[in-house]
Amino acid sequence: GICGDNHATCSCYAQNMAYGVHPPALGEQIVNLGEAAEYMFDHNIFQENLVGVDFCEKMVAETNPGVLEQANRTESPHAADHGYKTIGDIMRSLNPFSGEFYREALQVSRYTREMFCLMEGRHVHPSTLYPGGVGTTATIQLFTDYYIRLMRYVEFMKRVVPMHDDLFDFFYQALPGYEEVGRRRILLGCWGAFQDPAVCNFNYKDMTKWGRAMGVTPGVVVDGKLVTDDLVDINLGIRILLGHSFYGDWEGQEMFVTHDPLGNPVDRRHPWNQHTNPAPQKRDFDGNYSWVMSPRWFDGKDHLALDTGGGPLARLWSTALSGLVNTDHLKATGNSVVIHLPKTVLKPEVTLEWKVPQWSNTIERDRARSYFQAYAAAAALDFIEKALADVRAGKTKTWEPFEVPDEGIGCGFTEAVRGVLSHHMVIKGGKIANYHPYPPTPWNANPRDVYGTPGPYEDAVQ
Repeated sequence: GICGDNHATCSCYAQNMAYGVHPPALGEQIVNLGEAAEYMFDHNIFQENLVGVDFCEKMVAETNPGVLEQANRTESPHAADHGYKTIGDIMRSLNPFSGEFYREALQVSRYTREMFCLMEGRHVHPSTLYPGGVGTTATIQLFTDYYIRLMRYVEFMKRVVPMHDDLFDFFYQALPGYEEVGRRRILLGCWGAFQDPAVCNFNYKDMTKWGRAMGVTPGVVVDGKLVTDDLVDINLGIRILLGHSFYGDWEGQEMFVTHDPLGNPVDRRHPWNQHTNPAPQKRDFDGNYSWVMSPRWFDGKDHLALDTGGGPLARLWSTALSGLVNTDHLKATGNSVVIHLPKTVLKPEVTLEWKVPQWSNTIERDRARSYFQAYAAAAALDFIEKALADVRAGKTKTWEPFEVPDEGIGCGFTEAVRGVLSHHMVIKGGKIANYHPYPPTPWNANPRDVYGTPGPYEDAVQ
């Protein structure tokens, strides 16, 4: 699968907590640099070589020839930034295999994968990522090799973001009502990304504090308002419901965790207490029809069917509303995220601003993806500067030894490329007694739950 490194990272986070190990700062920055490279790689290839095809000249000519004619007559507002005079020129650049921008994006995907491999060894299943840190040998040369590629990507972003703004804004104008495509009630979940090693000790009792110090702020956003940015609340609110899944209930089976380390009660439907009881059967859309369970987030009253906004939309929305991120290259304002990109070989410094949109729809999910590519690059600039400072100061330790306890629990929270990712583990007798990962797919692709509430995908096509 494509998400191997995200799962490896999240698993290490959960194990760090369960084992009581605090990785060295440099090890954590290497993980951050690897994950930033993964976001840059995956969002690029998905946006330009998959999503971009939906907006390319060949596709639009077949489906909406009148829109293509209008695009050929419409000047690009940011042509000076990205080099394409008309919207039609942008569409032609996205034609599969023949389009200039399409081909350039393939090259970008190559060197962003190289960036990842420099930090975590192998893509997409890391070979140097472990509980307690990493096995990567930290040198000035290693980070310089990453830095060179990163600055190429930063320059690329100065064209990507304004180009997609022009393209997406045009579709709103050319096709009135297009804002309804993929529009859903704003129910977004983000579990945060990029640990701050100066704050994060992976101790559950401190999780509220280090969760809020993450480089992408965790949060639940309902109807455009931030409900919480507390990882403890987020963890305790997770419920795994059945409804129309091919599984039997676990009511009456062992409760592995009754209270969290802070003394809060843990629900039977929490992943720590989940049992997997497969019940294969013929698909019946009036009965059971999916191998996916139905994750929900309980706000104290309702079991909310959160979606991930494709990943970037929820990440930017949560970070913007929390207003906590403030670095040399990134700032959350309360209603936007400001991204500062430094001078590069061919372009001056640039400041971009993603603003909280009116809708959670297809266009805004796509737009957020471009902005989050720039966000990940800006975050990586902060990480690599701190990593280089550590190496120059002789602080090159990247891994901390640990022992597996007889009893323990752990939870890891991060963001896979396409959204929320959590791992939940229970240790008994020195062995794993229960382990459940929850990536974006079950949150987005789940069936109707026991209350009849459809998951996001099903909701979108009703």
